[in-house]
Amino acid sequence: MRQFEVIWTKNAQFDLELIIEYLKTDSLSAAKKIFFEIKKECDELYCFPQRKRIVPELQQIGILKYRETIHKRWRILYKIDNKKVYILLVADTSRNLEDILFQRLIEK
Repeated sequence: MRQFEVIWTKNAQFDLELIIEYLKTDSLSAAKKIFFEIKKECDELYCFPQRKRIVPELQQIGILKYRETIHKRWRILYKIDNKKVYILLVADTSRNLEDILFQRLIEK
């Protein structure tokens, strides 16, 4: 029984596309594998998405509505709104989250 609907934002879809495009230059099969693993990780948020941690960088400044799950070397940020989980961002863990968020803000 699904308790939450998982919805990908356009930004998150674009993030995942860029990751897969990059990975497939080395190995198409590895890229496909990672694609399905990340999608599965997100799809599993339909049940108890609150169990994942609040994004530490945002928690430090008092922003508590964003959570994240980490799959291998990718951070997946999301927010919960009513019975929906919005996937907002997929990024390599080596990237600075503050820089990514700042870039997204100035693009708007």
